[in-house]
Amino acid sequence: MDNILLRVENLNIAFHDHDAPERVVNHLDIQLERGGILGIVGESGSGKSMTAMAVAGLLRRHDMTAEGKILFEGKELLHANRDTLRRLQGNDIGIVFQEPMTSLNPVKRIGWQVEESLRLHRPEMGKEERYEHAIKALEQVELANPQLVYKKYPHELSGGMRQRVMIASAIICEPKLLIADEPTTALDVTIQLQIVKLLQRLNREKNMAVLFISHDLSLVKRLCDRIVVMHDGSVVETGRTEEIFCNPKEDYTRELIKAIPKLEKLKDIG
Repeated sequence: MDNILLRVENLNIAFHDHDAPERVVNHLDIQLERGGILGIVGESGSGKSMTAMAVAGLLRRHDMTAEGKILFEGKELLHANRDTLRRLQGNDIGIVFQEPMTSLNPVKRIGWQVEESLRLHRPEMGKEERYEHAIKALEQVELANPQLVYKKYPHELSGGMRQRVMIASAIICEPKLLIADEPTTALDVTIQLQIVKLLQRLNREKNMAVLFISHDLSLVKRLCDRIVVMHDGSVVETGRTEEIFCNPKEDYTRELIKAIPKLEKLKDIG
């Protein structure tokens, strides 16, 4: 079996809502092994989140074009039809976004929302079995009193708890790939580190590959095996995490590393 789960080959994405096309991703090539953790890092506008959206099959705008290939287990996703993408989204590919309050339905209880992928992808499951799977998923993301959380509404939970709920929803069908697009940005530093440790544990225990999108190099350093540095839609540098941090080859990467707060550097040493 090919150990490469995800291949992105010569990906180009452009918007056409101005006089001239605006290229937001340029000739991108990345690959992610089964069970690996790949970080895509860059400033706002670097193209990292657009890449994640493309891999997730969520690029559907009339004013844009996308060229190249996105291969998931050999299946081409970039130009796949909606039925093909729906079979993968939430099943083989789990997705966690930056702000859970925009993804969670404010008038539905947590349990109903965590079970949503099961209703779509496991229609043979009965109510009791879905409940058991939902409780297990909430336990796996280290939420205390999962039976109580199951009955609550999103506004009754803290930001960190809501993000754990989103991760539970994303992993309930045991996906092979989890895409985490800036999942810690809205959280304080302590909770950020807890979420990173949670993703590490889930990756290790489930052999689940993770595509981690972030502007925070210190978090990427803690979590990822390999790093892709992006700037203005293009890859600046890519390599193993320790190589990037110990011996960055490009000036842009050096500037990003120098910009990590000194306190974070001290934490890495300690």
